[in-house]
Amino acid sequence: MAHRDIIVIGASAGGVEALRAVVSGLSPSIPAALCVVLHVPPGSPSALPAILARAAPVPVRAAVDGEPLRQGRIYVAPADRHLLIIDHRVRLSRGASENGHRPAIDPLFRSAAYTFGPRTVGVVLSGTRDDGAGGLLAIAQRGGVAIVQDPDDALHPSMPRSALDLVRTEHVLPAAKIGPLLSELARSEVPEGPADDDPTLAAEVAMSDMAPLTTDEFFNEPAGFGCPACGGALYELPSAKIPRYRCRVGHAWAPESLLEEQAAGLEGALWTALRVLEERAALAERLVIGSAAGGGAHETRYRKAADDALQTASTIRALIESIGVAVDGRSIAPTARQRSR
Repeated sequence: MAHRDIIVIGASAGGVEALRAVVSGLSPSIPAALCVVLHVPPGSPSALPAILARAAPVPVRAAVDGEPLRQGRIYVAPADRHLLIIDHRVRLSRGASENGHRPAIDPLFRSAAYTFGPRTVGVVLSGTRDDGAGGLLAIAQRGGVAIVQDPDDALHPSMPRSALDLVRTEHVLPAAKIGPLLSELARSEVPEGPADDDPTLAAEVAMSDMAPLTTDEFFNEPAGFGCPACGGALYELPSAKIPRYRCRVGHAWAPESLLEEQAAGLEGALWTALRVLEERAALAERLVIGSAAGGGAHETRYRKAADDALQTASTIRALIESIGVAVDGRSIAPTARQRSR
């Protein structure tokens, strides 16, 4: 018999406080390796290992590519790298972002589920959107244990709620109570070895590890949506409850994350349209002045072009306001220039 000796934890906004509460409740002799992903921006070193080291009774370190997993240690994903578990070793990958993040939670959870099956314990903590929900489902489907921070205890409850919408679990706890539960579960016995092979899960883990594999090799029906990260076609991956999406090169999206990225793309498109319209109005007004100085042959046409651009720009501002996008403090009421027309 094996033990539940692989613990994977994911967090996002509000997750530092939750992680500190979890690790402070661990047993100093916990017989498990713990891997942690916190969403952090690329380009800046993560301070999380030092923060957790002050709270945890076990050693904490930034994960190093290729090192073997050891019980009684916490491995933290660095910025701009997915943390995976491949062949019982830590793997750091520059694979495609998932749910808009690298490191993302789902790649870690899936790799642990695929490699260790029922030996895996997955924990989803405070955060926004829905990263981690799909990976937690993979853990549960392969016999592992799913734990979710009580949404009422989370600073940002969206990620725990998304996990609970997708995964049925009896382990819904405040962060402070999760550490002792992990220590208890790590000593519980389970059948040796992972569940039956899952080719889809295997392919997704391989793609996260930058294998020369594309999504259309195992799913050939486009979903009809574009990938917010690269613009390529998204393919729908089957799920027991909700769909997930991957583009050809591997960017992956859960539904809530995809919706929010589409909203961000819409915002960018509206701001681009607003800029072009303002520039068009400014150019047309210059041409009005030039035309008047030259006899006014085209003054009416240029003035109409300026008026049309300003009117459309006002509509775009109203659209931005209507979708909840701030307009840099600028009023959508007519400007003095518009009122003078």
